[in-house]
Amino acid sequence: MSKTRRDKEFPSGDTTYAFVAFASSPQALFATIESAISKANSSSRVTEFVGWPSNDIPGRPISHPIQSGISAAPFVVADISTLNLNVTYEIGYAIGIGKRVYLVKDDSYTHDPDVTQKVGIFDTLGYKKYENSDALANTLISVNDFTPLDVSRPLDTNAPVYIVEPPQKGDDMIHIVSCIKRSRLQFRSFNPSEDSRLAASDAIDHVSSAHGVIIPFLSDDVRDSFTHNIRAAFVAGLAHGMHKPALLLKPRGFEAPLDLRDETKEYTRLEDIRPHINQLALDVVESIQNIEPIVTPDDRSLARFTIGDPMAENEFQTLGKYYLRREEFNRTVRGEVNLVVGRKGSGKTALFSQIRNHLRRDPSVIVLDLKPEGYQLVKLREQVFDFLKAGAKEHLITLFWEYLLLREVAHKLLQKDRRRYLRDHLIYSHYQTLRETYNESPHLADGDFSERLASLSESVADAFQKHRTDASTQHLSTDDVTEIIRSGNLPKLKTSISDYLAHKNGVWILFDNLDKGWTIPGPSETDILILRCLIDGARKCQREMQADGHDFHSIVFVRNDVYELLINESADFGKEMRASLDWSNPDTLREMLRLRLIQNGYEENEQFDKIWNTICVSHINSEETSQFLIDRCLMRPRNLLKLFSHCKASASNMQHNMILENDIVNGLKNYSSDLVMEADQELTNIELGAADLIYYFIGEDYVFSLEELEIIFDEHSIPNEKYAPLVRFLLYFGFFGVKIGAKDTTYIYDVDYDLKRLEVPISKAGSSVRYVLNPALWPALGVGPDV
Repeated sequence: MSKTRRDKEFPSGDTTYAFVAFASSPQALFATIESAISKANSSSRVTEFVGWPSNDIPGRPISHPIQSGISAAPFVVADISTLNLNVTYEIGYAIGIGKRVYLVKDDSYTHDPDVTQKVGIFDTLGYKKYENSDALANTLISVNDFTPLDVSRPLDTNAPVYIVEPPQKGDDMIHIVSCIKRSRLQFRSFNPSEDSRLAASDAIDHVSSAHGVIIPFLSDDVRDSFTHNIRAAFVAGLAHGMHKPALLLKPRGFEAPLDLRDETKEYTRLEDIRPHINQLALDVVESIQNIEPIVTPDDRSLARFTIGDPMAENEFQTLGKYYLRREEFNRTVRGEVNLVVGRKGSGKTALFSQIRNHLRRDPSVIVLDLKPEGYQLVKLREQVFDFLKAGAKEHLITLFWEYLLLREVAHKLLQKDRRRYLRDHLIYSHYQTLRETYNESPHLADGDFSERLASLSESVADAFQKHRTDASTQHLSTDDVTEIIRSGNLPKLKTSISDYLAHKNGVWILFDNLDKGWTIPGPSETDILILRCLIDGARKCQREMQADGHDFHSIVFVRNDVYELLINESADFGKEMRASLDWSNPDTLREMLRLRLIQNGYEENEQFDKIWNTICVSHINSEETSQFLIDRCLMRPRNLLKLFSHCKASASNMQHNMILENDIVNGLKNYSSDLVMEADQELTNIELGAADLIYYFIGEDYVFSLEELEIIFDEHSIPNEKYAPLVRFLLYFGFFGVKIGAKDTTYIYDVDYDLKRLEVPISKAGSSVRYVLNPALWPALGVGPDV
């Protein structure tokens, strides 16, 4: 009687034992193979063949004894006359651990030839045909070449995951791919729509070079499921034989092959897949780290770990060490823009400081960094502008800014060269002329720019009150404006400055902060006019000085929402040369963070992912953790730094040596609370009636129809005419996104901050549109699925 796995394990000793795998059905084929094994064992003095018939019914011992038997055998014989999932797995496993595998096939057996052809694995491996038990026995005892296939390949860290895709992609496969994409693990795949057959050599190449493999099985009622499952079983065997992290997934109700029953992960809902993807992602990252160790700082204490301050104002002295110079920086220093716009937290102040510091490296360049606050113009607005007609108001404000900016240039020149002119004969006379012209002005004030601005504002307001008539609004002539501003020496001042600049390499006026101090709710028409006239006045100064051959630039920094109001009021401002600081590329944010991370002792050119995985768990709920944080920062650098700091604080408080999943959950809660308050303030700045609106979403769902949003607006006593503008604001600030049909939620930063690219699809989709609350706000509002 033949020795099969039912009556013999693989004993130790001098005899060589060969493993023979075959299907337990059909009975005639089973009998032929057992007879051949018996005959081969009677004839061979060197090798004893141990049969291992495989079936797909419960009761058979699972993988361990099979794997042990294959490992103990010098070579493996497998019959593929009829395809069997367990036998196919064993073939893959044997090849994976480096065993010689001989495939045999009964030439008279014609069952499922089409499936064998579709699968593609076995004919590319090659097999020996036989007709009866004698022929098979002779084949068994004639085996003398034990050289296995070479399965060693260089590991691929660029695309570390390999996926065996099914012929038809159902919702489960779409969800698997989506989870992998969120994990930020690049992948390669076998795609039946691209390659109709899976060559064994291709499968070996991909599995061997992978750090992890994902293998979904299909239910029996799905078309071409058996063909796919055969491929899946073979790849699973390769992965296990090569000791690769492998995720084998099966839908509920599918009976997994017995060899793999303990290895497969069952899912009922799509949500069940995510934790399994998460674990595989962690295993893949660990595998990558094992082959690419990173030089870490000697002191890895998170308590001492720093990425700088989220507020650029608090790190002016250190920001230059790790500031990310994007193209907006380059365009600005080349003088290609006169407006810099960006949302709150997008980096306007950081760019302002870095442009200033960059320009100051040349001592012959005059740099004015002017950062007033809106309240310094309150008196001017209340006592002058409100009593002027539009034309007179615009003329007065433009001249006000032109006069002020030129006086500031003169002040800076005089201050910078107050000692140098005494020993430099080239500028001596020009300096004296400029000083005399500057001192002729009645608007002299000590202190900084803000104090000089306030002094000039009060002087103009007082002069206007003396000039004003009883009319509620009035026109002013050019002479009237000149008298009120008292800028009679402006032409002379321009000439003196121009003459002096012949000895300088340029002038740069950087103007920021004008929107600070504006009253709630947001900028009024007069505020926007003041800003527009500032830009006009600065541009006029620039144009006239450049006409004299001087390198003269003025750049105004404004919030994005203020800029939108500006171009709505003045269509020609849409043509201004501007740099937008809004961020839309997650990798750019990672690079911003990487530059800060390497300040803690990492190699300067170290990749982000390698650094990140030494300080933070790589995945949470199947998402790569840096992407998880970026998805909740509204694409604002300041927010990303705040969120990271909250997570780090949680880890430090718990004395963890890296940021763990629970630290991210805790950090997100704290950050979310901060963000809700900031969101409330941003909405209130635009629409006073929207104060506390964000809090009305507490305990609600996180997905809304337009009607459901309007019910919440109504509960907040917001007038009907404010509904549409409020929805626009919620979309504009990124607090809400749009979901149409089965597509992913789209936020303003996904469409390059072009609101029309959200509004037009919304208008087309009609009632099917859903508004999705940004997940950054979920924890504080108590909504959304659990992390």
